[in-house]
Amino acid sequence: MKRRHAWALCAWLAFPVLANRQAVDDAGNTVTLPDQVHAIADGWFAHHSVLMTLGAGKQIVATVNHPKSQPWMFKINPSLNQALQVHGTTFNPESLIARKVDVLFVAKGNADLSVYRQAAIPTLAMVFTDYPSLMTSVSNTATALGSESARTRAAAYNHYLTDTLAVIAAKTAKLTDAQRPRVLHIQSFNPLKVDGSNTLIDTWINLAGGRNVAAEIKGNMKEVSPEKVLLWQPEIIIIGAGAGDIAHSRYVQLFADVKAVKRGNVWQNPAGVFPWDRYGTESALQLQWAAMKLHPELFPEIDMVARTRAFYQHFFDYPLSTAEAQRILHALPPEN
Repeated sequence: MKRRHAWALCAWLAFPVLANRQAVDDAGNTVTLPDQVHAIADGWFAHHSVLMTLGAGKQIVATVNHPKSQPWMFKINPSLNQALQVHGTTFNPESLIARKVDVLFVAKGNADLSVYRQAAIPTLAMVFTDYPSLMTSVSNTATALGSESARTRAAAYNHYLTDTLAVIAAKTAKLTDAQRPRVLHIQSFNPLKVDGSNTLIDTWINLAGGRNVAAEIKGNMKEVSPEKVLLWQPEIIIIGAGAGDIAHSRYVQLFADVKAVKRGNVWQNPAGVFPWDRYGTESALQLQWAAMKLHPELFPEIDMVARTRAFYQHFFDYPLSTAEAQRILHALPPEN
């Protein structure tokens, strides 16, 4: 009990200005915030891309991400190199108070949420599992940041994503099952894990004009047997960032008879600030990449190098070069 009181006292000393503003997080909780947000801690890996999209990346003073796992994030937002970096998703409350953190974002369900709030650290629980909830999370984050700039950028991003969804859906909605290639998304080879239905991955596969062969399995990163892959016979395999490749996996001989492997349709998924295929704002680029790859005849206008450069300039304030865009599209880290 004394420890809790000590945290609260430290928080009061660190934040002498009254907090009068309120915001609602993605879990529906109302959180009282300081009038101005200067220092941010982020305990959810994917949420960093939202903060960067809203122009608040430089305000992150405590992070769960690392240069080795997310090299483009640290390249494009180099101030993260000076931030407190923790392994896992747990911050020491005293460390956040010492850094005068104004707001902490965590993933919904984070076990430490009550501890942070007992320490008088304004903490918001965030979650997005599909495109509508992603846009809601972007808007809620902007409201929590409290600046007109963040709200303007949130509206711009949500408009961009809405337009992207509409343009792609207009061309793929009428495709028959026979016209939709059978796609498998592999998240890991060791162990072998795939992404099933009720996921953002399943959503973009279908929107881009494909069929998820693992749809019978519900959820992200589900372990399966290699025999399942042989039974599914995907026509296209997309491999997530960090998973490696089939040629250097234990399944190189076993998967030689899979249609996608036979036809040379095994693709490495792009990875930038965050892996495009998973939960971040770059999912707007993932949609375009997947649509162009699955149906080049429907999307001849999509130049992914140009679109990637434009996105990074507009939403991350970073002048991405052509060479850098090509490295991101091939899931390669920055040079040097």
